[in-house]
Amino acid sequence: MKDFSYITNSHPAYIESLYNDFVENPSGVDPEFRRFFEGFDFAVNQGRNGSPAAPAVNGTAVDAGSLTKEFAVFSLIEAYRKNAHLVAKTNPIRPRKDRGAALELKDFGLSDADLDQKFASGQALGQPGASLRQIVERLETIYCGHVGVEYQYIVDRHRLEWLQQQVETVFASPLPLEKQRRVLEKLNQGVIFEKFLHTKYVGQKRFSLEGGETTIAALDAMINTGAEVGVQEVVIGMAHRGRLNVLANIMGKTYEQIFSEFEGTAIPDQTMGSGDVKYHLGFTHEHSTPSGAKVHLKLTPNPSHLEAVNPVVLGYSRAKADVLYKSEFDSVLPVLIHGDASVAGQGIVYEILQMSTLRGFKTGGTMHFVINNQIGFTTDFDDARSSDYSTSLAATVQAPVLHVNGDDPEAVVKCVEIATRYRQQFNTDIFIDMVCYRRHGHNEGDDPKFTQPQLYALIDKHANPREQYVQYLMQHGKADAQGLAKEMEQKFWSDLQERLDEVKQNPLPYKYQKPDLDWQTLRKATVSDFDGSPATAISEEQFRTLFNGLMKWPEGFKPLRKIEKILQDKVKLFEGEQKVDWATGELLAYASLLADGHDVRMSGQDVKRGTFSHRHAVIYDEATNQEYNRVNGAANAANQFRIYNSLLSEYGVLGFEYGYALASPSSLVLWEAQFGDFANGAQIIIDQFIASAETKWQRMNGVVLLLPHGYEGQGPEHSSARLERFLQLCAEHNMVVTNITTSANFFHALRRQLAWPFRKPLVNFAPKANLRLQATYSAMSAFTQGGFQEVIDDAFVTDAGAVKKVLFCSGKVYYDLAERQQKDNRGDVAIVRLEQIYPLPMKQLETLQAKYRGATWFWVQEEPLNMGAAAFLRMNLDRINFGIISRQASASTASGYSKVHAGEQAEIIDTAFNV
Repeated sequence: MKDFSYITNSHPAYIESLYNDFVENPSGVDPEFRRFFEGFDFAVNQGRNGSPAAPAVNGTAVDAGSLTKEFAVFSLIEAYRKNAHLVAKTNPIRPRKDRGAALELKDFGLSDADLDQKFASGQALGQPGASLRQIVERLETIYCGHVGVEYQYIVDRHRLEWLQQQVETVFASPLPLEKQRRVLEKLNQGVIFEKFLHTKYVGQKRFSLEGGETTIAALDAMINTGAEVGVQEVVIGMAHRGRLNVLANIMGKTYEQIFSEFEGTAIPDQTMGSGDVKYHLGFTHEHSTPSGAKVHLKLTPNPSHLEAVNPVVLGYSRAKADVLYKSEFDSVLPVLIHGDASVAGQGIVYEILQMSTLRGFKTGGTMHFVINNQIGFTTDFDDARSSDYSTSLAATVQAPVLHVNGDDPEAVVKCVEIATRYRQQFNTDIFIDMVCYRRHGHNEGDDPKFTQPQLYALIDKHANPREQYVQYLMQHGKADAQGLAKEMEQKFWSDLQERLDEVKQNPLPYKYQKPDLDWQTLRKATVSDFDGSPATAISEEQFRTLFNGLMKWPEGFKPLRKIEKILQDKVKLFEGEQKVDWATGELLAYASLLADGHDVRMSGQDVKRGTFSHRHAVIYDEATNQEYNRVNGAANAANQFRIYNSLLSEYGVLGFEYGYALASPSSLVLWEAQFGDFANGAQIIIDQFIASAETKWQRMNGVVLLLPHGYEGQGPEHSSARLERFLQLCAEHNMVVTNITTSANFFHALRRQLAWPFRKPLVNFAPKANLRLQATYSAMSAFTQGGFQEVIDDAFVTDAGAVKKVLFCSGKVYYDLAERQQKDNRGDVAIVRLEQIYPLPMKQLETLQAKYRGATWFWVQEEPLNMGAAAFLRMNLDRINFGIISRQASASTASGYSKVHAGEQAEIIDTAFNV
């Protein structure tokens, strides 16, 4: 909003001059002033009774003093729109902090003496000619009641005016009777469900919604309103507070299932893991709205890392939109339910906001619903944030915020309905900040009075939202409200008790809902699945077609000369030696999957060209900067290779891709780190989702992580992708870890991801300098025969009986070892490449052990002894007796000095051949 103080304090002649400028040339006046003058003219020309003496408007002089007062009133109206949220009665428990809203009449050069004067500026509120008293009363009603609105920072005038119109009309009247009954019903369910659990399961953790039960009415209204404006699916992510209530009363999870978990009689399917606590689980359900529409609901599983689920929900929603609705975002609504402390404190929230309108990550707007308990664990909000609100970061992407009192269910429902329509209208994010309270401590066994005695003294005496709403209805002419609420309570309590008794008598097996239909064609992996890899070769005809397609571009397209030469060199290499470099092998995998009927999605920092300028999946016209996707051009298929350079985020982007893969098992979904060690910025997603989701939540996922790795003298931050961390997470065949040395084997590893009848995350430790090492290039025959090789034997060895030493290794160090072996013609040393480190290919290794039965085995790695695969192999490879050759144990991954690096590397190779 424009600050009009310098206008209202100016000489009247200045105002008159501005107005005359507007009359002469409206477009030449500041837009904010033009908006005022247009409204002023409109009101004056209506000629309504009680209007101020009408100044003529077409060039005739105006009353400059009157116009100055009109400016002051208009400025007052705009100030309420901008700042009244600071004084709105949104807190049901305690008074608001004074944040200096500056809404006194004196702040605008007005006084009580002006209250009964009529002002044309009332037109801005739809009240032309209203008195200042009437204008202030209306502003107080709209902007200082139970709803405070932050939206004036929005630049887009259409969005701003749409919201303004909604806010200034919707809150003027109560909900219709049928909606009031629906609200009461949902409040009844939310309150009585918590009361029942608290009575029957004393002391058990459930992270109750007590104090914030209006959430149930809000989510119900959000889903039903969404269905009216085109939403077919709602994907919800939330932490654990209130999750059981949402599962029961929004998601439709049966009370029997929930009670069986409390009774301890649930029998989870543990064939692939140990399960998780009840308040982390997800659910899928088809909801019927009161109007008869069907909406598919999904609540995603989430660990205790609060906001970690956010990017997963967005990735899942994007995949559903891409795959099922042709990227029509209106059909899928992502909803994120935040806590106030976590939305302010967790950086992932900022990351997903920055993703919200980016081409590769947008989902058509996210509904953010904050259950504002005014406390985080035991921390007051004064210690939890520096901003005025937990939602203040919404302004970074101009997302409006509707702050609302959680004890006013009708206001909450109206806010939700406005927000849902806004999302559908403008496909951008919006926040609802429902200020409420937490009846108990962090969990039901925690005493909050230890740290907030005054606050909880107030909460103890405070009626719950259902009781508050019943009182409201009775005060507003619904005399039967109390009886209706009592009737609802008795029936609901009876139903719950009946279902609980049934559970106690007949323990129910716990059944996970089936995920999307694509998953039904897949099965869980077994140990024998990892004895070898499926065939993933393509025909020579398809190889040539795809290869030729990758090396072409549309007529009239002018790539950079350097790119043209790079592609010509690839063609010459193939025509001369029938070999394919690393980048081409990778793109051939993607193109062949498209041709097979799969989609491929890839993101990460600079992935289109590749961090090391090797991929060039997308090239650019040097004159127009037009993009050309080489993979889509080569495949010429209905399916798509979607590749996006990402924002500078690991946590948010990897979570997004994990969610995308969760919703689309028939797509190959990849994330590439700029350098492998940058993956540590996404460690929460790796630990809590990628490594453990199948064990905890029975959710398979085939996401691929490409982590550049290798010791090349680039220092501690650009050498190691922390192989040891991933291997430490490996168990129960939960993921696949590879460190591949040839372009063809990489091709097969990528294709294997979708050839398997199950899905596993793949973490590949990718080369850097070796991307252009000719020894990594593969012959065409390696692409047209066989499949992925977990172990590669030494082709240099001609007599296995002469081998005295076997050096087995993984990744880049192989080429250093092979160079010395061939330079010194060491036929007594065999070098075995372990291309897949987990699951360990035991059968292949045992076959080679028998072949080189007279040899001593050594594991050789570039990493320090306390890193890399050494410890993992020592713990898991007990059938082979082997020594370890590596750098000395170190606190840092690598030296930052090139000479030290070179010396250490030489020592490893010397030791390997001379020990």
